[in-house]
Amino acid sequence: MITFRDIAANEEVNTYIRRADESLVRMGYTEHSFAHVTRAATVAHNILTELGYDGRTTELVRIAGYLHDIGNVINRIDHAQSGAIMAFRLLDRLGMDPGEIALVISAIGNHDEHTAFPVNELAAALILADKSDVRRSRVRNRDRSTFDIHDRVNYAVEHSALAIDREQKTITLILTIDTEISPVMDYFEIFLERMLLCRKAAEFFDCKFRLNINGTSLM
Repeated sequence: MITFRDIAANEEVNTYIRRADESLVRMGYTEHSFAHVTRAATVAHNILTELGYDGRTTELVRIAGYLHDIGNVINRIDHAQSGAIMAFRLLDRLGMDPGEIALVISAIGNHDEHTAFPVNELAAALILADKSDVRRSRVRNRDRSTFDIHDRVNYAVEHSALAIDREQKTITLILTIDTEISPVMDYFEIFLERMLLCRKAAEFFDCKFRLNINGTSLM
């Protein structure tokens, strides 16, 4: 049985993650390397654990989270779909069960906001984990005078957390933002589409998605 530890220790996988992020560095994107994919894997795992899913399902979403951005090594455009195909080849060669491969690659193929849909529990959890990863440490550019809006918004985030409340049936992204660096409206300008996708993902779990910025509920 293929485990997350097997995937995280696989040098072929790690080469694709490393090379994919190098391409995004050239294109001026925020960090998409091991910190991001590990966080996506961990948060997605925690979401399904909090919602009561079994151990194997939570393990599979960790695998999907770790692999979800490898398609960037080919091109940023349609990276979710190319990444799903790459993941199929990797997992099939490692001998993973076809039913499990199907869950993992459908999650990977449905994580980008332009084409995503929460088609299953792995996809829904991965969407929430991926889109909630907003943090200062993702910004590579340290010259604040040259920040674009993506740099400003990520750099302004001092704290972020995703809270699951099974009793209230809510999934809340809690952010603390330095509004002197970036106003809250900048966040909505670039992340509104992602937040609407998070709402769909939360609805898969029969939950409502909430956004709380600086102690104020905005969604």
